[in-house]
Amino acid sequence: MTVRIGTYNLHGLRDSLPALTRVIAGLRADVLCVQEAPRFGRWRARRRALAAAAGMRLATPGRLGGVAVLTGPRVRVLEARSHALRVFLGLELRGLAIAVVEAGGARLAVGSLHLDLHDPARVHHAAEAVALMERAAAPYGAAIVLGGDVNERPHQPAWRYLAGRLSDCYETAAASRLAYEELPGGRPEGRPEGLTFPAARPSARIDGVFAAPEARVLSCGGAEAAAADLAAASDHLPVVAELRLPVG
Repeated sequence: MTVRIGTYNLHGLRDSLPALTRVIAGLRADVLCVQEAPRFGRWRARRRALAAAAGMRLATPGRLGGVAVLTGPRVRVLEARSHALRVFLGLELRGLAIAVVEAGGARLAVGSLHLDLHDPARVHHAAEAVALMERAAAPYGAAIVLGGDVNERPHQPAWRYLAGRLSDCYETAAASRLAYEELPGGRPEGRPEGLTFPAARPSARIDGVFAAPEARVLSCGGAEAAAADLAAASDHLPVVAELRLPVG
């Protein structure tokens, strides 16, 4: 079964809502992990309205940490929850939103995470999130997929931890493309950088999708959207991975 899982920092809906809606629709995601979703002032209605405008539904409860999971029409939600992560004095409260879902017989535990700018907090919360994901997935035999704004680059400790426990979908897809290009008759197309921040002139890859080994990565990239929409929708660019999962 092939499933599309995305992640997108929404920048608190402070930018162009029409552009943001078009970008989300362009992801064609079955499940979308979002960060910086509204947390105040009719936050639930605003989250639901955005999801509906893009043809999706809000799956997870609560406003904790500004993280949430949205689901598409072919996905059934089996369980959804929100977790508070360890509090670090003087830092923003961080959370993990988890939706255990089923799509075409394949089961996934999908988590949305937004890590802090503080180095020790990022590392601790990355490990805490993976443990919570494992706990949520186990009763359902679900494959884990974690999407988020990691707030650091792939060579740094929290990202390396996540990529050590799960597969960095962009890196896996990039390695497959390079292997294909080296085959006789392959079409060298170059390796995209996969940069996600800042959206208008990206210079860093700080957002990613990470998947369990049983989820085969078919592709990982961005939205099919106009450059103007991507720049106007948020200060981050989205990431979407196409995964093939075992059924049953």
